[in-house]
Amino acid sequence: MEVNPNSQQPAGSSVAPNALGDIQRPGEYLRQIRISQMRDLKDVAADLNVPVKTLESLEQDAYTALPEATFIKGYYRSYAKYLKVDATAIIQRFDEIYENDTGLLPNHALNNSPIKIMGKLSGSNSDRNRKWLKRLLIAIVAIALIWLVIAGIQKWSAKESSNNNAPSQSDHVEVLTLDNGANAGAVVASTGDQMTLGFSRPTSVHIVDSTGKVLATGRQATTLNIQGESPFQIRLDDAQAVSLRLNNESISLSPYTVNGKAEFRLSR
Repeated sequence: MEVNPNSQQPAGSSVAPNALGDIQRPGEYLRQIRISQMRDLKDVAADLNVPVKTLESLEQDAYTALPEATFIKGYYRSYAKYLKVDATAIIQRFDEIYENDTGLLPNHALNNSPIKIMGKLSGSNSDRNRKWLKRLLIAIVAIALIWLVIAGIQKWSAKESSNNNAPSQSDHVEVLTLDNGANAGAVVASTGDQMTLGFSRPTSVHIVDSTGKVLATGRQATTLNIQGESPFQIRLDDAQAVSLRLNNESISLSPYTVNGKAEFRLSR
């Protein structure tokens, strides 16, 4: 039979107490419960995953051979639960005798413990920094994407506005006279060829005579009469909307039309 040197019970007694006695020590009480349940110390150590030496020190109330009070209380709770006894009175009795046995408070800080508080891990700050850097990069990318979308919308709006305003800004024909006279509607010259253009719908024209003078340019919707020296360099953006006569002779534009546009030289 195992004998606890700190036990106040008769050495030959193997009867488990019903409760922790007034002067009984926690480890002695648990040892008696274990013996009454016919449990071997090695089996208990294996079941609790606690070294046999630690359980021996616990049953002998040898607190100086054990870790800090906090860990001892944890051992007591696990041991009491394993033996199916209440741990409350055991922890209370431990608090009463621990300071007398060790000179330390049962809830003292772990300043003298071999298990030291290491503080924050060295990598914790760097992990947080990486997280903030990642969030910053995501924010920058999001802002850049928003800016690109806004810039694209503004560029598209400006283009649409330019297209809408183009007809009103260029809905006229600039007709240049050969003698720089005051008549802006026709070219007046003593010699040259007469050209007449009719329009079924507005379109842009550009006409230059052989001297390099621009006779007409821009958008036109009504009949245009011009005079100059052939051959003429003619460009029509919508050839199907234009009828052309040179010196009162009708000119077919179909031989010069490609994809609706015509660009050709015309001479008498």
